[in-house]
Amino acid sequence: MKRVLCLVMGLTAFGAQAKTPAADTVFRNAYVYTVDAKDSTAQALAIKDGRIVYVGDDSGAKGYVGRKTQVIDLKGRMIMPGLIDGHMHPQSGGLRMLSCNLNYESLTVAEFQARIQKCVDDDKTAGPDDWLLVINWFEQGAKPQGTVLTRAALDGVKTTRPIKVHSSFGHSNLTNTRGLQLAGITRDTPQPKDGVIVRDAAGEPTGLLQDAAQDLLDKVVPPPTVETNYKATQLALKAMREQGITSFLDAYTDIETMTAYRTVSQQGGLTARAHFAVLIDSPADYDADKAIAEVLKEKAEFEQADDGVKPIMKVDTAKLFLDGVYSAPAYSAVMVEPYFENGRPGQNYGPKPYFSQDQLNETLTKLAAAGLNPHMHADGDGSVRMGLNAVEAMRKAHPTDEIRPAIAHDEIVDPADYKRYAEVNALPVLSFQWERPSVDIEQSKPALGPVRSALMEPAGILELYGARIVYGSDWPVDALNEWLALQIAVTRSAIGEDAVTYPGRLGIDPGLTVGQAIRAITLNAAYSLRQDKVTGSLETGKFADLIVLDRNLFQIRPEEIGDTKVLLTMVGGKVVYKADDLK
Repeated sequence: MKRVLCLVMGLTAFGAQAKTPAADTVFRNAYVYTVDAKDSTAQALAIKDGRIVYVGDDSGAKGYVGRKTQVIDLKGRMIMPGLIDGHMHPQSGGLRMLSCNLNYESLTVAEFQARIQKCVDDDKTAGPDDWLLVINWFEQGAKPQGTVLTRAALDGVKTTRPIKVHSSFGHSNLTNTRGLQLAGITRDTPQPKDGVIVRDAAGEPTGLLQDAAQDLLDKVVPPPTVETNYKATQLALKAMREQGITSFLDAYTDIETMTAYRTVSQQGGLTARAHFAVLIDSPADYDADKAIAEVLKEKAEFEQADDGVKPIMKVDTAKLFLDGVYSAPAYSAVMVEPYFENGRPGQNYGPKPYFSQDQLNETLTKLAAAGLNPHMHADGDGSVRMGLNAVEAMRKAHPTDEIRPAIAHDEIVDPADYKRYAEVNALPVLSFQWERPSVDIEQSKPALGPVRSALMEPAGILELYGARIVYGSDWPVDALNEWLALQIAVTRSAIGEDAVTYPGRLGIDPGLTVGQAIRAITLNAAYSLRQDKVTGSLETGKFADLIVLDRNLFQIRPEEIGDTKVLLTMVGGKVVYKADDLK
């Protein structure tokens, strides 16, 4: 049977005499996991005016109970800091809830077509020329294994509408012949910088557009309306508070997204501390000063002033893409050594890096001077090394830690660079849910070769070398399930049917302990967002950003962590989510 939280109002036998001032809320009879420097635990926690005023045993908490104090008997349940997602795309996640959804499933061509056909048939309001947007396409999971979809699959859908299918990885789109025509993409269209128009043997575009080539299609797809963006923001915030997310970084934002969040914030509906990263692109005529000026312009327009414990918007980060993804079929990550071909090292090191080393060094140094955090996408070990080099150059001019540079993904890291994260205080922001055997990893192993395959997704190794590990879900690249990600951080094993098909652990990495995984998604992530002084752990003086769980993560098997349910989410002392079965 499920146990429920017992809310006891006012003076009780638990609190006979209140101290001054009395707390607004007291949690008692709990397992309080603080994530402080010693990973201390406690029984009780008191909150006043949105901040934690006491952490200790039940006896000591009695003095914080007054006539108006709400005392919550947790009956042994676990309290921990609210989750802080250090890299996600919440607006995309919200928008995808409003689109034709392939739900990350492995599909045959016929199943792919049938799902999209149903979306076409169910949409009674669209005209013959309206774009159909399809999302959460598991490109690498197409069945049978090795199937590569082209526009022919979409041309088989009975419609005149142009179709855009967005891969769950976020680094490719597939369109039909109508979509190519509207975008003006032909055999003569030149390859864009930092992207690929995939072509067949005859030189004709197949409909698959990788990385920056996606922009050619996006330019002709109408953007979401103001109303749609607003609805997407509300859906994203709802999904986050149900997961227990109390702070996040939108790792690639735009003006329309920040406008929607500002509207929700002004209406009092912002239920998480929101940080936004503005894209710095790398055109042929790249100018670092001009790019940073645009980031600062958007910061001035959208960043909100501190308002006590209330969540606000911060525009404090710049996003830079250094490469694409290592996985098949793109192989667009930049590598130190070439990809394998026919079982041996070949000649392909991946694409030309999206920034030169000099451009990157200059940009990071100037971002630090402007007070902005650099947040770099780097998937391959070549781009990771470039990011570390740039952070090292930045640290020569800005040695203190007021700037928190992050390198996101880090799926392939050369062993020579393991220790450099700690040396230059660069933060690896990792998506733990990828650290398991899966069809896309198995497809990519031959191109990686045996050494990189054994060392891929090196969370545990980087932790051993002193790196401060940060978690970022990258939602909606995967479904939003922070608890499954924490499970995989520890087990490095597949779940469900994949566990049968791909048994065992991924590679030789030792993985993280439960405590290390929790720290990555709480205090370390707070550090990455420069809010570790007020969030990320349950300590007196900090904001009361916390969650209550249905189980104690330290008293269950690691394989059960993914089933965790959040019972209550609190931000600044305010309850923003409570499970339906709580009283």
